[in-house]
Amino acid sequence: MRRWWTLLLAGVTGVLLSGCGLPAGVDGELTDGWAALGAPRIFVPPAGVCHAGGFVAIPYLSSFSPVECTTSHRLETVHVGTFTGLDAERTEPPEPGSAQLRGAFAECDGRASEYVGGPWRTARLWLGVAVPPAEAWHGGARWFRCDLSEVANVENNGDPVNREASLAGALRSASPLHLGCYAAKLTRAETIESMPASDCARPHNAEFTGVWTAPDIAYPVTDRDWVPFYAGCWQQVARYVGVPDDGNLRYRTGIMALPAAPNQWRTGDRGVRCYLWLSDRSLTASLKGAGPAALPIKTG
Repeated sequence: MRRWWTLLLAGVTGVLLSGCGLPAGVDGELTDGWAALGAPRIFVPPAGVCHAGGFVAIPYLSSFSPVECTTSHRLETVHVGTFTGLDAERTEPPEPGSAQLRGAFAECDGRASEYVGGPWRTARLWLGVAVPPAEAWHGGARWFRCDLSEVANVENNGDPVNREASLAGALRSASPLHLGCYAAKLTRAETIESMPASDCARPHNAEFTGVWTAPDIAYPVTDRDWVPFYAGCWQQVARYVGVPDDGNLRYRTGIMALPAAPNQWRTGDRGVRCYLWLSDRSLTASLKGAGPAALPIKTG
C-alpha cells in the first residue's frame, strides 16, 4: 500500500512541475477533495468456521486460514466472545488461572453445548479457549475464541481427528460421538491402562454415566483430593442406573472419575466425566435406567 501511494504522489508532482497548467476544475489543493481515512479496524475472528490445523491458544492473524467445514479439518470455532470489565491499564491478554479466562471458558462451555445441541462433554469432544496475541491486544483486540475438536477418545488423551462435517447440531440425536460402553483394562495399581470403546451389546465392563461439575477446588493429586470426585461420580452412577445413592452403592459397582487435564483445569474446566466399572463380570447391555436388579449388591 505504501509503494502505491508513493507512486501516485510522484505522478501528481510531475504534473504540477510540468508547467502545463491545471485541468479545469482542479484547484491545486491536494487535500481538500480527499475523504478522511476511517479508524483502523480490529480483526475479530468469525464463529462457525473450521480450521485444518489443531488448537492454538494464541492464534496469529497470519495463520488465520479457515476452510469449508465440508472439507478435512480438525477444529471448529463455535463462538467468539468479548472480554469485558477488564482493568483499562491491562497490557496482556488474560492467562490460564485468571478469573477473566475462567469466565471466558464458562461462556464457551455453555455456547459449545448450544452449538452441538447437547452437553459437549457427553461426547468425544474437546474445548479450548484462544486469546489474541499481545500485539493484537495492544491494538485493542479483546476477543476470545471458543474452539471445539472431535478427538479419538477422551479417556486416553486422544488426539484430534479429521472431520468433513460441521459439529453444529451433531448431538441433537444419537451420534457415534456420544460416550457409551467400554472394555476397560486396568493396571495392577488399579489405574486405567486402556479404555477401548465397545458396542453396548457386546461384552464390556465399563459405561459412561454422566458429568459431575466440580466446585472451584484444587486439581486432585493425593488420595484425599480425590474423595469429592468419587462422591460426585457415585451420584452420577446412582442417577444413571436408577439405584439408591447410599452406603451400598460401592458394593454394587466401581467407578472411574475423569477430570479435565491439569492445563484445562487451570482454564476453568470443572467438568468430570464419570463411569461405572465392574471388576467381576461383563455386560452385554447398557445399564441406563436398569434399576437395582441389574446392579445387585455384592455380598462376597
